[in-house]
Amino acid sequence: MAEATERLQRYLENELGECRDEDVEQRLDELGTLEAALGPAQVDAELDVLSALASETRYTLARVLVAAGEELCVCELNAVVDVSESGLSHALSALVDAGLATGRKDGRWKKYRATNRAITLVTVLDGSVSDA
Repeated sequence: MAEATERLQRYLENELGECRDEDVEQRLDELGTLEAALGPAQVDAELDVLSALASETRYTLARVLVAAGEELCVCELNAVVDVSESGLSHALSALVDAGLATGRKDGRWKKYRATNRAITLVTVLDGSVSDA
């Protein structure tokens, strides 16, 4: 932490022309407020969502569900990704757990739909990659 404080002090000296201990303390307080506002629970929740998209299978399933704009049966999703039934089940469970998809039983069929969270993330990713 001392090294980080020294680097911050050098940065503030560069930006302000001079730096007092009070300037460093004030900036550390401001940064602490930013960190506290985010909170570890928020970070964990966001990392869960990002982790759910961090495999080709899960990401492909999320993209397909968003593109479909309607419920798709597991049998339809299985035709899209080349994984075992068990792998598909695990991937869909991860998407549901992360709040990226919802699933429901329809008789003997299981159907999934993208959530607003998934739609938003895919839309943001489309815009960020297309603009690059």
